[in-house]
Amino acid sequence: MTHHLLKANKNTVHLGGFSQELIPVLRVNSGDTVDIETYTGYYIYEQAPPEFLTPDFIDICQNLASEKIVSTGPHLLTGPIYIEDAQPGDVLEVQLKEIQPSLPIGFNAIRTGWGVLPQDFSQPALRFIALDLENKIAEFPEKSNIKIPLKPFFGILGVATEENSRNSIPPGNYGGNIDNRELQAGSKIFLPIFVRGGLFSLGDGHSAQGDGEVNVTAIETSMNGRIKLILHKNLQLTQPIAETATDIITMGFASTLDAALEIALKNMINFLCQFVHLSPEDAYVLCSLAVNFRVSQVVNSPQKGIHGMLPKAILPQNFQWVI
Repeated sequence: MTHHLLKANKNTVHLGGFSQELIPVLRVNSGDTVDIETYTGYYIYEQAPPEFLTPDFIDICQNLASEKIVSTGPHLLTGPIYIEDAQPGDVLEVQLKEIQPSLPIGFNAIRTGWGVLPQDFSQPALRFIALDLENKIAEFPEKSNIKIPLKPFFGILGVATEENSRNSIPPGNYGGNIDNRELQAGSKIFLPIFVRGGLFSLGDGHSAQGDGEVNVTAIETSMNGRIKLILHKNLQLTQPIAETATDIITMGFASTLDAALEIALKNMINFLCQFVHLSPEDAYVLCSLAVNFRVSQVVNSPQKGIHGMLPKAILPQNFQWVI
């Protein structure tokens, strides 16, 4: 097993989407760990204060090569990372070991036509928000004494598919723009692999976000992390599954919350049937009794997200679903 360092610069990031045609910026073996750096704010950097800017970030914004601009999404992603021996049908486990803001500032943006209330808040607005990294809080509004705990996570964790210019905004069975605030340090996500090498990328750091992300952004933050990548040959998944210290998480993505809930529920039933060996009917009942379904995000058009949380404490002692 090898430990790697992947800095974010104009050679190691891509913008706006995922593509199997991108040249990998790092090759790893299953079990390797990576210290990884990400930036955010490509389209607002000219409006940013000095503390938001670093030389590498400015170089990215001014000199990113056209072949690194995959689609029209706003997200800068670090990657892709090629996992040796990964083939379509395999599963990539991403263990999120450490996640921390790299700068003491983030931003929130209201974008015209986006968010839950686009008619009520039709004017674009950009706010930079100071982060107290020592005390792990952000005060918003400034001088309001309203203190938001910092709970950093990566909004985007995804693999490439056979589509050559997949926009980074909507999530799907490949992961992508999940915006699930449960995926903090100590959690892990399992992603189906669709192309050789997997081609995993991540980014869209958030220091704090409410369920739903209703105005279309969180506290968007340049973020550093440490991840461990594990390849599974004998695990069959068609949708992402995540795990925290306390819960198993299934996900559903669709154009409406009702449809997304139905998918997340069916995915949880499938999990309970496959790994806990319940009957479909018993699994359905258990979901009604003990599984919490929550809104992940409602703004990543055209896909809204719901996630179901199954408390591991109710499962048989020493339950393991991944060997």
